[in-house]
Amino acid sequence: MTEQTALPDAPDTGGAGAKPDAAVVRDALGVGVAVGLSGFAFGVTSAGSGLTLAQTCALSLLVFTGASQFALVGALAAGGNPLTAAAGAFFLGVRNAFYGLRLSQLLALPRAVRPFAAQWVIDETTAVALAQPTRRAVRIGFTVTGLTLYVLWNLTTLLGALGAEAIGDTDAWGLDAAGPAVFLALLAPMLKDTTERAVAALAVLLGLGLLPVLPAGVPVLVAALAAPLVLWARGRRADGAEDDGAVRGAAEEEDGR
Repeated sequence: MTEQTALPDAPDTGGAGAKPDAAVVRDALGVGVAVGLSGFAFGVTSAGSGLTLAQTCALSLLVFTGASQFALVGALAAGGNPLTAAAGAFFLGVRNAFYGLRLSQLLALPRAVRPFAAQWVIDETTAVALAQPTRRAVRIGFTVTGLTLYVLWNLTTLLGALGAEAIGDTDAWGLDAAGPAVFLALLAPMLKDTTERAVAALAVLLGLGLLPVLPAGVPVLVAALAAPLVLWARGRRADGAEDDGAVRGAAEEEDGR
């Protein structure tokens, strides 16, 4: 596998891996617009959970990571402790730190720019950036996706919160389900292999199963244990397969003597 930190600075227009700037911008805009519009669901959910318009908009402006925002307002709406709700949102957002480690190598931005670029390190900008063949394309994809998504997410958050205040009781309209529905819609395409699906399934079982017995917000934290549990089970299975192979090999060798 070629190491992506050695990306060329500009596309080789005659090469098979070349990608025009316009194509990068088109792809980035498609992702930014599609996901950015779902900020409306967050605005509705947040306002329906009891947060003020200012608090809702501040979350999108400062936190700007949809899964963490939905987790926070969802836990608060269920009556969870604010510290517990914040902890659940924090753990969901930790993945962005790992994205940042990878993107810092690919983008190779000046030190003065990195703190501002860090605000846009999320699932969508990372996915678009990693799909690009050159450093120039990586920077264009990251910037266009981040800018489009940030502007639209905050604008639709505002509109959603204003709309929720205008219609009153969001539960009566069934809009309280908008947040979880959008979250699941964003998550489902990311589950590409058996391990990821197993983690998601176990997390759902833990979260839903513990809802009746634990305070609101705590089941989300416990559900985070799904990842290490599945990886541990996978490791045990791999070790068992290696041991079986070694035993069979030894037996075959003994039979051949």
